[in-house]
Amino acid sequence: MRRSRFRFVVVFFAASLAILGGLVASVELRLLGDALARPGVAAFYDAPADAASAAPGELLRAEPLLGTPFAARAWRILYATTTVTGDTAVASGVLVVPLLPSGPGGRTVVSWAHPTTGSAEACAPSRGFDPYIGIEGLRPLLDRGYAVVATDYVGMGTAGPDSYLVGITGGNAVLDAVRAAQQIDAARATDDVILWGHSQGGGAALFAAEQAAEYAPELHVRAVAVAAPAADLTQLVGAHLDDISGVTIGSYAFTAFADVYGASVPGAELDDILTADAQRIVPQMTELCLLPNLDRLHAMGEPLIGDFVADDPTKTEPWATLLAQNSAGRRGFDAPLFIAQGLDDQLILPADTTAFAEHEATLGIPVTYEEIPFATHATVAYLALPGLLQWLDRVAPR
Repeated sequence: MRRSRFRFVVVFFAASLAILGGLVASVELRLLGDALARPGVAAFYDAPADAASAAPGELLRAEPLLGTPFAARAWRILYATTTVTGDTAVASGVLVVPLLPSGPGGRTVVSWAHPTTGSAEACAPSRGFDPYIGIEGLRPLLDRGYAVVATDYVGMGTAGPDSYLVGITGGNAVLDAVRAAQQIDAARATDDVILWGHSQGGGAALFAAEQAAEYAPELHVRAVAVAAPAADLTQLVGAHLDDISGVTIGSYAFTAFADVYGASVPGAELDDILTADAQRIVPQMTELCLLPNLDRLHAMGEPLIGDFVADDPTKTEPWATLLAQNSAGRRGFDAPLFIAQGLDDQLILPADTTAFAEHEATLGIPVTYEEIPFATHATVAYLALPGLLQWLDRVAPR
C-alpha cells in the first residue's frame, strides 16, 4: 500500500485554482439555462409504464440540458437498474461531456457517486437548480476529455424504495449509469470506466467495483477512487451512536434499511431499533435534504441524542448483520484503488479509513492512500483532486 501526505498549502491552492476556474467560466449563461429548464422538470422523473421490463442500464429517457458547464454538453437521464432484492428500479442522473472531439476510440467514462444529500426524491442532485455543482472534480475531468455520468441512486429523483447506504443497490446504479451513457451517441462513451465517489458515494463506488465483474462484465473498470468513503458501516454507526451525526445519518439509513429489508428480514422494522420518540421525528427528518436544512435537522435531532436507538445496532440482530452486509471490502477487484482521507474529518474517522485501506491491500488490491492534513469531511474530495489526477495519469493513462 502506497501511503503519503500532501503538503496542505500546495494542495489547497492547486485545488482552489481548479475550483475557481470552473466556477468563473460562463456562470451567467449556465444559471440562465438552469432557470429556463425548471418548468416541467418533475415530469421527467415519472417512470415509463414499461420500465419494469427494462434491462439493467437501459436508457428510458434523456433530455439535453441548457445550463451546462463551460465548453460542455449535458443531458438529464432516466435509466433502469437493479436493487439488492433483484427487482428492476428506475434511477436518474446527469451526463456531461466536453465539447472537444473525443479520440478515435471514444471517451473513458467517470462514474461519479455523490455524498449524502438526503434520501427524499427532491434531494436528487439532478433535480437541483444547478445539477453539476456537487460533482467534485467535474471541471478538470472534462478538461481531460472524460465523459462524466452522475447517478442520483435509486429512490432519489425517482419514486421507489430508498437506497441510502444500501451497498448493492448503490453500486448497481453507479454501473448502470455508465451503460445508460453509452446509449447517447453524442457522448462517445466507451467500456473504459473510472469509479469516483465521496462519503456515501465512496461506499457506492466500492460496491460497484466489487460487483462489476459479475454484474457488468462488459465494462472495464480501470481505476477506483474514493474520498472519506462510508466503507465500514459498523464502525461509522458505532462511532456516532450518541451524537447529532448519528441521529441525522441514522434517520436516513434506518428508514432505508427498514424499507428495503423490513418485509423479508424479521426484526428489521423501525420500531425494532428506534425509540418511540425517534419514530415520531424520523419521518419528518427524512423529508428534508441535508445541506439546505442542516440547522432544522439538527434542531429536530438534538433532543434525540442519547435517546435515538433502543439498542446498539452494531451488536443487535438483524441490524449488525445488515450493517456488515452493506459494508464494502467483502471481496477484492481487479483495479487500482485511490483513497483520500482528511485528517480533520469528524464524520468518517481517519483511523477507520486507515484500517479499511490496509484491509483492501490484504485483498491484493494496489492501494494508494493519501492523508490530507486539515481536510474535513466537506473539503476532502476537492483537496484530493491534485493527487487524484496525478494518480489517474499514472494508473489509467488516456
